[in-house]
Amino acid sequence: MFQRGIQIEKGRVGVMGAAGDVLRESGRVLVERMAEYLDTVAERPVSTPLAPSDLLGRFAEPLPREGRPAEVVWADVWERVVDDSIHLAHPMYMGHQVAPPLPHAVLADALTSLLNQSTAVWEMAPTGTGVEQQVVGWMRELLDFPPQSDGTLVSGGSAANLTGLLAAREATFPGAWRDGVQGSSQLERAAVFVADHAHYSIERALGVMGLGHGAGIRVAERDFRLDPAALERAIADARSRGRIPLAIVATGGSTATGLFDDLSAIADIARSESIWLHVDGAHGASFMASDRLRERLRGMERADSVSWDPHKMMFMPISAGAILVRDRRHLDSAFQQTAPYLFHPRPGESRSHDIGRRTLQCSKRFDALKIWISVQIHGLDHFARLQEHTVDRAAALFRKLQEADDFEPAHAPESNILCFRHLPVAWRDRPTEELDSLQNRLREVYNASGRGWITATVLGGRRVLRVTLMNPATTDDHLEALLQGLRDTAAGLTGSTGREPSRAGGESRR
Repeated sequence: MFQRGIQIEKGRVGVMGAAGDVLRESGRVLVERMAEYLDTVAERPVSTPLAPSDLLGRFAEPLPREGRPAEVVWADVWERVVDDSIHLAHPMYMGHQVAPPLPHAVLADALTSLLNQSTAVWEMAPTGTGVEQQVVGWMRELLDFPPQSDGTLVSGGSAANLTGLLAAREATFPGAWRDGVQGSSQLERAAVFVADHAHYSIERALGVMGLGHGAGIRVAERDFRLDPAALERAIADARSRGRIPLAIVATGGSTATGLFDDLSAIADIARSESIWLHVDGAHGASFMASDRLRERLRGMERADSVSWDPHKMMFMPISAGAILVRDRRHLDSAFQQTAPYLFHPRPGESRSHDIGRRTLQCSKRFDALKIWISVQIHGLDHFARLQEHTVDRAAALFRKLQEADDFEPAHAPESNILCFRHLPVAWRDRPTEELDSLQNRLREVYNASGRGWITATVLGGRRVLRVTLMNPATTDDHLEALLQGLRDTAAGLTGSTGREPSRAGGESRR
């Protein structure tokens, strides 16, 4: 059936056509519409405000028993799904850390779906395994990791951080996989040192590992970065209370601010204390492609494990994450299982080529293909130029905020992320709670207008606006449009007399 294909005619399904014909006809139309979408996306509103009930009601329909013509379904997709999506390819989208993907990566993603290989098992994906090993090799080379290092692609930073900490657990507490937390009194006293800016997936990983919230020891920050001196004190204090350090988690480009921890200083401490160092480089590790930006990650090459999301600053479609480990033995021991129906030893094989032995996933998508194809087509320097452009735009926005009398940057940017507050002149003396409320409402109403899309967070106990400049098509003119759009929105909220903003919206949606 699959070789002959499926043809839909007058709502009925048959096996009359060839699969290639179906793909050829529908694919030609779809790719043309996708290309037109990219050509005209800047003419669209960035998003369309729809209440969850209205949006979900749009898709509430009975399970179809009979099919409809493909062209009707695809037209419906564009009307009901695409038109009211948030358009990441729009140069005024400055929201979360999700990239507008490179066109060749989009095409590679389609080929990945066509081949449908699971790269967890060699015999299911022999060429896929080879491509992933090459991509991981390139990443190890950029990290300047030693020959005994290794890694694997995963779904994203959460899976990568969990895998890195599992490798740390087996390195620090051998036998933990077999015995579990209850079987090891030492493991029950494990401690992981993290800063407040650490991604929430670290806390989630501790829960998944059975260590609990209390295993995470918060380290004081300085200027929104992990403070090395405070880290030394925290380690000494934990040891004095009988805690056993499992890992230090440092950040290479934090989610909230895009700032980089002092990785060199932290690596010195990790080495002197003999503690595993995991660097969450989900956002910033891609800057290793740029000779100019990689200095911000100095010290990451000394980490024991690094998480890295190419679907952020390598402009890949979701999903494309990776975990890299300095010593492959610890990655090999992070997951230990028996599955003779999948993993078959081969003569002369000193180490299994089945990637599924070293990853959480068994249904493991061939995500390496889009990275492999895109790097070959564009070359690494192309990615460096795209990254540098977005970082330069953040620096340009910072300068504009400094020069304005109604905006206040929360920090100087080190990457393409920047936090700030809008403070209308007449509002500068308002209480903090009112200014926080203004930032919340400002973001909500501005995003609902379709003029742009930004996020928000809390820094130092104060609500701030946050932009992530992920789109290389964003220019300084778009930055001016952002500031003017926020000014216009705030004027509508406060009124010419400077009255308090409406608080009907409450906390902003995140």
